[in-house]
This record gives sequence, structure tokens and C-alpha cells, in this order.
Amino acid sequence: MVKKHSQGLNLLLGLLDAAATGGAWLLAFLLRTEGGPLLPVKTGEPSFRLYLQILPIVVAAGVVSYALAGLYSPKRHRGAGADFIGALKGTALAMVLLLAASFFQRGVEFSRWIAVFFAVGNVALVTAGRILFWRTAGFLRARGVNVKRALIVGGGRSGGRVLESIRRNAWTGIEAAGFVEVRDERKGREIQGIPVLGSIEDLPHLIQDRGIGLVFIALGSDQTAALEKAVDALSEQVVDVRIVPDLTHFFSLNAEISEFDGLPVMSLRESPLYGWRALCKRSMDIVFSGGFLLVFSPVFVGIALLVKLTSRGPVFYKQERMGLDGRTFKMLKFRSMRIGAEKETGAVWAVENDPRRTRFGTFLRKTSLDEIPQFLNVFLGHMSVVGPRPERPVFIEEFKKSIPRYMLRHKMKAGITGWAQVNGWRGDTSLRKRIQYDLYYIDHWSLWFDIRIMFLTAFRGLVAPNAY
Repeated sequence: MVKKHSQGLNLLLGLLDAAATGGAWLLAFLLRTEGGPLLPVKTGEPSFRLYLQILPIVVAAGVVSYALAGLYSPKRHRGAGADFIGALKGTALAMVLLLAASFFQRGVEFSRWIAVFFAVGNVALVTAGRILFWRTAGFLRARGVNVKRALIVGGGRSGGRVLESIRRNAWTGIEAAGFVEVRDERKGREIQGIPVLGSIEDLPHLIQDRGIGLVFIALGSDQTAALEKAVDALSEQVVDVRIVPDLTHFFSLNAEISEFDGLPVMSLRESPLYGWRALCKRSMDIVFSGGFLLVFSPVFVGIALLVKLTSRGPVFYKQERMGLDGRTFKMLKFRSMRIGAEKETGAVWAVENDPRRTRFGTFLRKTSLDEIPQFLNVFLGHMSVVGPRPERPVFIEEFKKSIPRYMLRHKMKAGITGWAQVNGWRGDTSLRKRIQYDLYYIDHWSLWFDIRIMFLTAFRGLVAPNAY
């Protein structure tokens, strides 16, 4: 429903953003060439024709980047702060795309000052354009333009959630006019400040008298008879009708309603990675892991030599772990324990002052340097840089029986670092808390969330008091 209402607005916003980006590009050129004594042109006047020719590329890169930054997401509440952050992220990504494209333009030099002016001006113009857009939309809606009044059938948990969603997404222009209950005795009462206007029998005349254009039916799963009654009462009306299924008692992950050969289907467990999202995440994994292995290859070789020199046995330790969709793989680590450490104990968790560790292995585990070989797992596609930490199948058999929703974490590729780890839930800490953070990450995944976690890992995730 929110997606449908957002389509027209996003088209207008896209055109506005494109105009702002084009304007920022041309303004940057003028500031550089007409900068006067403050910014004298010493190496020749930039070609206006050249900058005009690449204007469509700049605009296209900008709009694509804004989409990736979430500026056209129907799930966000709009605000000046949110639009500024989105414009900042989108501009940064657009600059990266344009920089990459410039490598293919041999013999053409672009002014660095124009790039700086464009970046600053673009953030300002896109943000200003959006502030103007939303204030204009608010002004018009305050005067009844493009406002759709809605009734909510059902004042229970589902009805309350519908009202909260309407209030969070005021930009859609939907206004909650009132509640309609199954029985008439609650008429006149209020739910979260919105009046109960009557019962299901009153729907036809309420729609006519109050100019209703939309009805949400948000009844409990045990109120099938009332649902049929409400649908019958609306059969002769021309309003839009939305049924909100009461499925809050089911476990869900990225739940959404889709269509399969004309049948409405609700997905309760869905990975957020599909299509271009999966491509973007995999591309970032390849670039980051490849770059990391290349830059830190001396460190990699140095640690390998120290592992070999300080204890008998192989440099790497391979351990079976479970990843995306329950598939197992061999996760790599620098060996930090003695050979045959689990022959007597079997599969057990590492403990504080674990006697099985080597002296150098203790340092490796405390500093997370034993995890470096997992960038090979990432490069080969077994893992991702960011995601839920993978666990051993022997432990998973126990966890999935005692911890609700545990297996949902396997709807995302396993990661070297994750949201749980940067929040302190690593090593000998609450497993339930880790699952809670992992599922939050999967439900709210975005490329920017990944970048944020990677940044936080450098400050919070490398050294942990509970990493044994």
C-alpha cells in the first residue's frame, strides 16, 4: 500500500533530484570558470562543451545513487535530516561512480575544483529541493489537496498498528478519520486519540457522510465472520479496501505479500538479498576482500610464518560451519590451538584461559587476527564481509531446539563481522541476544548498514574481552 502511494511521489522526486543534480553540475562549472582572483584558472579554461556532454551521465549516476542510498524507499519517514543524510550518501556514491567512469576517459582531465563544488552544491540543492517539495506537499494537504480519509475496521492490536503506520507515513496523504468496531457498544470511545465512529453496520453511511476513500480491515484471526460481514458491507461502495492480516503471532522475516500466478501469497521468511541487492553485496565483498588480501598480504604471510615457527602443525585450521540456506562450508582460520585439541573433549566452546591454545594463538584470538583467512572464504563466495557469524552444525542442532527463530539467521550469508559483534555480543556472551541482533540486521539490511558495521568493527570488533 505504501509502495503504491509512493510511486507518483517518487517520480516527482526523481525529476526534482535530477534537476538539482544537473543544476549543481552546471553551477560548479560556472563557479570554477568565473571564480575570479580567488580561483584563477592556471592550466587552461575547462571546456563547457565537454562538461555539457557528460551532464546526462552525471544526472543518471546521481539518481541511481540516490536510489541506492534509500531516498526513494517507501518505508522511511521523510524529514530534513533524513533527506540531508540520504543526499550526502547518494552524492558520495555518485562521486565514486563518476571517478570510476573517468578511468575509461583517456586524454580527458576533469577539474578537481569542479568536482568539489559539485559535491557540496549537489548535497545542498538536493536537500533544499526536497525540503521545498515536502513543505509544499504539506501546505497543499493541509488544505485538503490529495488527502485520502481512511476508516480502520477493528480497534485491536492490528488496528492500532495500522494507525501507527499511517502516522509514521504522513507523506502518503492518508488521514485516519476513525475506527469502526465489530459491536456498537464502543461507539464514542477513543483509540490512541482517534474516535470509534460506529459498528460494521454503519460503514455505508460513514463512508458517504465523512468522505471516506480508503478502508483498512484489521480484524483478529478469530474474527472471520466479522471480516466477511465487513466485506459484504463494502461491496456496494467505491472506496479502496485493504485487508491487514493478523499474522503477528507467526515468526516472520522480511514479510511481504506478492502474487503467484494470480494468487496472493504472503512470504513470512524471505532473504533481503535478491536481484540487484545480491549483486551489489557480492560486488562489495569481492572488491573489499580482494583489496584487503592484496594490501595486507605482508601481514598475512608474517602471521603464517609465526604460526609455523611457534607450534607444530599446519598454518590454517579448517572447521565446518553452516551458512546461507543451511549449506555447510569449510571456514578458514590461522591455527591458534594445539593439534588434536578436540580429540578428548569433542566439539566444545573455547573458554577463558583455554589450555588448548598456543602462546601465539592466545594473541591471535584476542586481536581477531586468526580470522584474517576468512577473507579467502569471502572472495570465494562462502561468506560475506558482514553477516551473522557462522556456527558449527553440531552446536546448531542444539540451538535450534532451544532458541526460537535461530534458523532464520541462515537467510543471510555468514559474515566475518556483524551487528551483534560490534555491539559486544561476541564470544562467551548471551546467544539469545546475538540472535536478536542478527535478525535485526537481516530485517534492516542495506549496503549502508554493511558499511556502518565495517566502520564500527575497526573500533569495537577487533579486540573483545570475551574472545577466548
